Amino acid sequence: MADHLNQLTNQLCFSVYNASRLFIKFYHQALAEFELTYPQYLVLLILWQKDEQPLHEIGRQLNLASNTLTPLLKRMEHAGWIERRAAESDKRQLLVFLTEKGRQHESSILSKIQHCLSDQNIDLKFLQETHIMTQQLEQQLIEIIKK
Repeated sequence: MADHLNQLTNQLCFSVYNASRLFIKFYHQALAEFELTYPQYLVLLILWQKDEQPLHEIGRQLNLASNTLTPLLKRMEHAGWIERRAAESDKRQLLVFLTEKGRQHESSILSKIQHCLSDQNIDLKFLQETHIMTQQLEQQLIEIIKK
C-alpha cells in the first residue's frame, strides 16, 4: 500500500503543480495576441483593481520579491503597459502606474480570457468550488509553514 502512495501520479502536490503549469499554458494562448505573459497579466489585474501602487505592495499581493518583480515590471514598462516612478513623498519608494495602453486594453483582455473559458465549455461551478478548496489548502499550508 505504501508503494501506491509514493507513486508520482498519486501525489497531490504533483497534481497541483501540473494544474498550475497547464493554467499558465491556457492563459498564454489567450494572452498571446497582447504579447503578455501570465505573470504580467497578474500585475495588470492588480493595477486594474487599484492603479498607482507601490512596488512592494504588488510584490506582496503576488508573493514575489522585488528582485523577481523588477525585471518583470521593466519588460512591461518597455512594452508600454505600465510606468514606474519614484513617489513624490519618498523618492526611495517606487510607484507603478497603468499607462493609457494598460487602461485601454483591460476590457479586451478580460473578454478574451472569459471567451477562452466559455469556448472550452469549462464548468464554471467546478472551477469556483476548486478555487475555494485550493484557497483552504493554501491557508492550511501557510499555517503549517509558519510553525
